[in-house]
Amino acid sequence: MKYIIVILLGWLNINHTAQDLYTCKNARITLFSHALIEDINAVTPAGLSVYNAATGELDFSVAISTFHFEKAFMQQHFNSDYMESDKYPRATFKGKIQERIDVTKDGAYTVNVTGELTVHNVTQTRTIQGNLTVKNGVITMTSEFMVKCADHHIDIPQILFYHIAESIKITVSAAYTPYNNQK
Repeated sequence: MKYIIVILLGWLNINHTAQDLYTCKNARITLFSHALIEDINAVTPAGLSVYNAATGELDFSVAISTFHFEKAFMQQHFNSDYMESDKYPRATFKGKIQERIDVTKDGAYTVNVTGELTVHNVTQTRTIQGNLTVKNGVITMTSEFMVKCADHHIDIPQILFYHIAESIKITVSAAYTPYNNQK
């Protein structure tokens, strides 16, 4: 896991002091598919993220195989048939918060993050709205957005359209700590 954090830090322009960098090693990410026959839920508490408060740069990475489903067969099909997690093991987002946020002051902010979302080895430019909260020195970020399976070349057989939605709702929640406190 430290290797991935180092890679995420490398993606960011590290011309700033460590006090500008914040990391989250346990971002909670959920997937939700609502279809006619059934709803599908999956969750992972293993998302990794780095936030550079000085530049607004924000990076996320999650191992696809860490998502857990209520039914084991759903998890198996998700990894092998749809996400091909052996070939495409990670989903990533590399972007920048458009608003300037003063993380030294408590407050709640609506933010827009523009960047590159890579899922199933297909990269799409996205602007994702979220919420950033600073309270007693703790930074939390939350977001909810839709991802179309077709946009990332995730094929759903026609026969399963009643079981799996064409767009999947993604919910992200991350709490950050200063990078210099993690050495």
